[in-house]
Amino acid sequence: MTDIDEKIIIFLVEIEKIDLIIKAALKEDMPEGDITSESIIPSEKESEAFILAKEEGVLAGIEVAKRVFELINPEVAFKKNLEDGQAFGKGETLAQIRGHSISLLKGERTSLNFIQRLSGIATATRKFVQVVAGTKTKILDTRKTTPGLRILEKYAVRMGGGTNHRFNLSEMVLIKDNHLKIAGNIPQAVRKAKENVKEGVRIEVEVTDLAEVKEAVQSGADMIMLDNMKMEEIKEAVEWVKGRVQLEVSGNVDLRNVKEIASLDVDFISIGSLTHSYRSLDMSMEFSS
Repeated sequence: MTDIDEKIIIFLVEIEKIDLIIKAALKEDMPEGDITSESIIPSEKESEAFILAKEEGVLAGIEVAKRVFELINPEVAFKKNLEDGQAFGKGETLAQIRGHSISLLKGERTSLNFIQRLSGIATATRKFVQVVAGTKTKILDTRKTTPGLRILEKYAVRMGGGTNHRFNLSEMVLIKDNHLKIAGNIPQAVRKAKENVKEGVRIEVEVTDLAEVKEAVQSGADMIMLDNMKMEEIKEAVEWVKGRVQLEVSGNVDLRNVKEIASLDVDFISIGSLTHSYRSLDMSMEFSS
């Protein structure tokens, strides 16, 4: 199976969830239709349009953009020139669209909103992935996503070469500082989690110093998050753990320090900004007729 096949399969598996997101966006944009286009353009008029990149980046959301037009009018022809995960240059044509002019105009802004934002996430992720290339470290996302859009934003992270952390609170145990304030210390919290979750569910513990690292390992945690720890502290944690559990670094990570962190031989670096502080890429939809 090729990477492209896998991307399409993932999209089809989640199509019902994605359709709900798109339909909500379309309803938001035209609760009672597109009164401008419908009042001045003949219903039988057809047009051709192109989605153009106004800057370079990594593509994500082309299938979503295509689906926008399919839901508006199944007769619209949408031809992709690139696949998600591929890099593109400034001025490149990402897709060609042909169909009823009103249908194209109705889908213009919604399709661009999706593809610009998702490509922004993929592009930001690719930059981090490229900086840590050559190390064993993987770039993780977080749950700091736009409410309702998590499935798409985490997909965009994967298209940029990143790895998804847990999708939701039901997927794995992650014991953080606020849990410990309520549930007790690390050994107690890990023990309770092991007693109450299904076999095979991973348990991660957030720690802030080497003493807590040792507690988490000795308690049987599967993974440890080193939260806002200094470089020397991270190095000490890696040396003490010696690969017994996977280590994730989180907090205040940017393109200036991610390489240095990765060089300490940690397994993961999680970066919330991938989905909460990304910049949408500049794209447009231009009509030729």
